[in-house]
Amino acid sequence: MIQLTQQQIEQFRKDGFLIVDKIIEPEAAADILERFPLIFEQGLYETGIRPDEVNLPEGSPPFTRQICNAWKSDLTIARQVLSEQMGRVCAQLGGWSGTRLMIDNLLWKPVNGRSIGFHQDSMYSTWIDKPELVSCWLALDQTTAEGGTLVYIRGSHKWGEAKPIMQFHGPEDDLKEVREWAAANDLELELVPIEVPPGGGAFHDGWLWHGSRINNADVPRRALAMHYFQADIEFNPANLKVGNGPIYGRYKKFGSNELDESYFPITWTDTGYRSPGLDEYLNEGHEK
Repeated sequence: MIQLTQQQIEQFRKDGFLIVDKIIEPEAAADILERFPLIFEQGLYETGIRPDEVNLPEGSPPFTRQICNAWKSDLTIARQVLSEQMGRVCAQLGGWSGTRLMIDNLLWKPVNGRSIGFHQDSMYSTWIDKPELVSCWLALDQTTAEGGTLVYIRGSHKWGEAKPIMQFHGPEDDLKEVREWAAANDLELELVPIEVPPGGGAFHDGWLWHGSRINNADVPRRALAMHYFQADIEFNPANLKVGNGPIYGRYKKFGSNELDESYFPITWTDTGYRSPGLDEYLNEGHEK
């Protein structure tokens, strides 16, 4: 169990991120990694439910492949993404009384894989009335600076709200928008690559600029990213056409801005509440 110190929480709020060498045990990371070929290459979904997004672009050099909300499709993924521990830690960092899952991402960057443009996660989340996020990026392989790992720009969560970037996957200039934003506001870029072993990773603020560069290593880089909102959020109807709103707006109820906990489950609260049925769902595979 991760137990954050007050110093770590303060560092997160100062820098916009917190690097942790061990978020889960290496064996647990290996169990998650074992699911990747089944999901990405064979399209086998343990629960029978397809993820919300299956992005497998082809090209040479190759793109990073991405699957979104694999928790609906695979119970090994779900047990990590929907764990109380993840919810509790993200609530501590965000200063929240409760945590709700927005989305998970399975990320597979092959050898020579192209970059992901530097961006702010929360800018894609304004279809919610409180788009502030806390995210956890969990490494499943040993990560290195030359191996296309996640890269943060220190302190950039305090730079204000920019716009969604022009090209997310495989841009020619992955720093274009953040460099222009920094230049216009007389700011400097301090890039921090995340170098951790399997099971390690980092937490970051939703307004922090981050991306990943070309994988120049001779091994792939695979990771699980988990993005969380505070629990007491609603849809923002005015922005359902912005960012990822067109995708996740499909879960909006008639005549209500309430988020359905079947699609955006509450994973931790300081009262002990978790979405009904959540633990039963996570225990399904253990009962077989």
